[in-house]
Amino acid sequence: MSQEFCSLISPPVLSVGSDRDLGLDSTVLELPMYTFQVEVSFTGAEVAKYFDKDPLLPGVILLDQGKFIGMISRRRLVEFLIRPYGQELFNKQPLDVLYSYARTAIMVLVDTTPILTAMQNTLRRSPEFLAEPLVVQTAENDYRLLDPHELNIAAWQIRGIETQVRYERSQAQMIQNDKMARLGRLVDGVAHEILDPVGFIWGNLTYISNYSQDLLKLIAAYDNCLPQACKQINDVKEEIEFDYLEQDLSKALTSAISGAERLKKLVTSLQNFCHIDAVYPKPVDLHACIDSIVILIKSRLKGEISIINNYGKIPPVSCFIGQLNQVLMNILSQAVDSLLDEAVRQQLQPDCSKNFKQATIEITTEIISQAATKANEPDSRWISICIADNSLGMSDELQQQILENFSIEKRTDKETSLAVSYRIITARHGSKLNFSSTLGIGTKFEILLPLL
Repeated sequence: MSQEFCSLISPPVLSVGSDRDLGLDSTVLELPMYTFQVEVSFTGAEVAKYFDKDPLLPGVILLDQGKFIGMISRRRLVEFLIRPYGQELFNKQPLDVLYSYARTAIMVLVDTTPILTAMQNTLRRSPEFLAEPLVVQTAENDYRLLDPHELNIAAWQIRGIETQVRYERSQAQMIQNDKMARLGRLVDGVAHEILDPVGFIWGNLTYISNYSQDLLKLIAAYDNCLPQACKQINDVKEEIEFDYLEQDLSKALTSAISGAERLKKLVTSLQNFCHIDAVYPKPVDLHACIDSIVILIKSRLKGEISIINNYGKIPPVSCFIGQLNQVLMNILSQAVDSLLDEAVRQQLQPDCSKNFKQATIEITTEIISQAATKANEPDSRWISICIADNSLGMSDELQQQILENFSIEKRTDKETSLAVSYRIITARHGSKLNFSSTLGIGTKFEILLPLL
């Protein structure tokens, strides 16, 4: 082909890529790529001149009347030209003839493909194709060439960042675990110190109640035997308001006993919540655990939310009770926050009072069965802990964020309480944490623990 036609080939252009630091969400569009598109009517010799000028040019995009049809890499082109009589056969032949011989599997990626995903797809190719450049399709329906070496370097950089973040997170987690262990021991000690005097008060209030009733009986017996009491006794009775004291004394003692019992339950619940797990899981009573968490949660409430327990018959479950308590607290706190926000919204918008509904959290426990996924396997049995609320529910965007926090691809992002809960249930207990939400109906979390 003449020099006139050769000048019609646009010289290759290398894009510099993005100037920002690479991260887990970086895409292939941020990497340097070549733009070199040639019509298949040109010859191999004309294209080879550009490879001589740019030794880093990985290949050439082939077009047929402006439409993408494929790609020939530098390596493939050189392989054909160095064959015996290769230059005589292919130098002056159009590229479509060469492409018919050199056609190989081409990987085409969109420009929004994450770098790590592109690297994984590249490694799945056959070994003979690992050095072949990748074709990247842009949003403008343009095609570019990405050198797999550049992709490999970028992927290793990101992996290095990920490893560093995971290391820093593990260090922070170790420090946090140590702090929580120290705090747990401190709270356990304080709770123990509180329980001793509370138990002393609560135990003696019973005797004080009996003694006061006996004294009132004694006073009543004196009144019967001495109906005409002296003026001094009558003055004392009027001074202490004996009639009111007699009626209110039993009520005051009953209230004191109730308060001491409530304080004892609260401190015991706090002590159980700060339980430090052993190395191995232990069987626990899930209903007692849930009741302890509910007592702590109710300390935030003033009657705005009704918590309903629908407990089924379930056996003790082997688990790490301290971590399971944390999960239950996180999920219940999430439900309480949603319902309290809705209660505030109803107070600020008078029109919502017409559609007022009692805020409710329903906790259901039961044993369920799930069909086996493989033949000749028995159905699996699980203990289900379902925590459902009747809030307004979550939007699709918020649900997607929560599901992304559950995904391992997002494990280096900032963790939320729900993400921590998901990791505790799945990784630590080998169990399942299901989540669903419907606008206008509510949100439901379900913990499935295997029944061994």
